[in-house]
Amino acid sequence: MLDIDYSPPPSLTLSSSPLHHFLSSNPTLTSGRKKSEFRTQSFGYKGEPELIDLMESGKESLELNRNLYPQVEPYSTGFLKVSDIHTIYWEQSGNPDGHPVVFLHGGPGGGTAPSNRRFFDPDFYRIILFDQRGAGKSTPHACLVENTTWDLIDDIEKLRKHLEIPEWQVFGGSWGSTLALAYSQSHPDKVTGLVLRGIFLLRKKEIDWFYEGGAAAIFPDAWEPFRDLIPENERSCFIDAYSKRLNSDDMETQYAAARAWTKWEMMTAHLLQNEENIKRGDDDKFSLAFARIENHYFVNKGFFTSDSFLLDNVDKIRHINTKIVQGRYDVCCPMMSAWDLHKAWPEADFKVVPNAGHSANEPGIAAELVAANEKLKNLVKNGR
Repeated sequence: MLDIDYSPPPSLTLSSSPLHHFLSSNPTLTSGRKKSEFRTQSFGYKGEPELIDLMESGKESLELNRNLYPQVEPYSTGFLKVSDIHTIYWEQSGNPDGHPVVFLHGGPGGGTAPSNRRFFDPDFYRIILFDQRGAGKSTPHACLVENTTWDLIDDIEKLRKHLEIPEWQVFGGSWGSTLALAYSQSHPDKVTGLVLRGIFLLRKKEIDWFYEGGAAAIFPDAWEPFRDLIPENERSCFIDAYSKRLNSDDMETQYAAARAWTKWEMMTAHLLQNEENIKRGDDDKFSLAFARIENHYFVNKGFFTSDSFLLDNVDKIRHINTKIVQGRYDVCCPMMSAWDLHKAWPEADFKVVPNAGHSANEPGIAAELVAANEKLKNLVKNGR
């Protein structure tokens, strides 16, 4: 699952709301509560309240930067051959001597974008982006052979070793959160911290919600073109019906299915629909990789051995400093998954953005992602 937004996210400015001033002048209203409770505070995007965990002090929350950083260009790029078939594109930006962080994009099949670098302080972080197998600039394009979760985990390790990085922070949203959890559970000693957004655990109920008619109750206008590509006698399982077409011998059949699949997701990725985002569904090259690889992973249940695999293995990563950011009205990756992860892993900081959907580039989510990286930055600086 993925939000694709190649337009620059809106700038974010810090301000306090009347509610914040009221709470500040009445400290007894927010004192003596348990860690798991929340209080409200505004961070300047249209005056909407934001949920802030009480683990943060008021002073720390006000001092944290929540503005996206200016765009930076890579100082090095390259291609790494990870198998006889696949070669992945990678890039580095920010501080070459900084704390390394690897960005795991969504989809699977979505690829990276320059705006992905803006969540990180370029003076502090050594920012590593790469395109997963078959996606973005990686080759061969849209290839499903030797393309599994475990292949991607191996690729992350190969890239870490290639760049001579002992350990790094991991950042992933949507499918990227799935991969970040799986990678961290496989290599917990290589992860210094985690930032997870739009939680996707790749369980059957999540796939059924989005691809078998659940989300159609909210977006019937977006759902009908996705539904109508499939004949009525094949609608008992849209994942299988689309798999048949995305793997057809006829390329136009593949492209038509890929456009319909991609547009359905693009039309539901924001709380308020983003026209530029939706137009990505008209890009046949992008849509083919996005739709084929996503569908391939979903047909194969993420290549996990059980439906609850990621939740069952939380103990392996419980010690890692982790920040979870979730849009309340995320239709692509509904909050039930983030909530289940929060209950299984209460030690992780959990932030719900009340005025946002799925996209990392919605103002409230972008602000919290920047703040999450700032918190982990401060922990590294303080030797914690």
